[in-house]
Amino acid sequence: MTDNEIFKLLKDTPDQGRRALFDEYCNYVYAIAAGKIRSCGTREDIEECVSDIFADVYRLIDAGKVTGSLKGVIVTVAKRRAIDSFRRLSGQSGRSVSIDDEDFVEPQSSERIDADAEKRDRDRVIMKKIGELGEPDSTIIIQQFFYNRTAKEIAKTVSLTAGNVQKRSSRAREKLKALLLEVGISY
Repeated sequence: MTDNEIFKLLKDTPDQGRRALFDEYCNYVYAIAAGKIRSCGTREDIEECVSDIFADVYRLIDAGKVTGSLKGVIVTVAKRRAIDSFRRLSGQSGRSVSIDDEDFVEPQSSERIDADAEKRDRDRVIMKKIGELGEPDSTIIIQQFFYNRTAKEIAKTVSLTAGNVQKRSSRAREKLKALLLEVGISY
C-alpha cells in the first residue's frame, strides 16, 4: 500500500487508515525498537515502545504535521522514541556491580587502558594509510588481511585477474610499509 493510499484511508475512514498504516509499518518499527532496546529491555518493553511510536505518529497525522513521506516520519519518530526508551530502561536496570557479587570483575589497570588507547590510535593511522594507497589497492589489502579472502575471491570484487591481484597486493604492501615507516610504525 502506498503512502497516498494510506493518507486517503486516514482521511475517509480514520480507523481503517490507522490499521493500514500499522499493518504496513509494524515490522519495520518493531525492528528499529528491538535494535535499540534489546540489550536492556524485555519483549514487553519493545512492544510498549512500538505502541508509543504509533501513538506519536497518529498524533502527528491528526495534527496535520505529516506531509510527504510517511516512512521518513515513522523512522524518525521510531528512532527517537526507541532511544528514549533505551535511556529510561538502562537507567532502571542499575548497572552498578556489588563487591559481594561472585561475578565481580576488577577494573582494568591504567596501563591496560593506555595500551588499548595506543593500539586504537595506531590502528586508526594504519587504516588512514591503507586508504591513501588508492583503489583498488586499499580494497585488496583490506579484503586480504582483514577478511582473509583469497586472490581469486578478491579478483571477482575488483574486476581483475587473480594474478593481477597478487601483483598489486605485493606492490601495495611495499607502499604501505613505506607509508607506515614515515609515521614511525614498523612491522
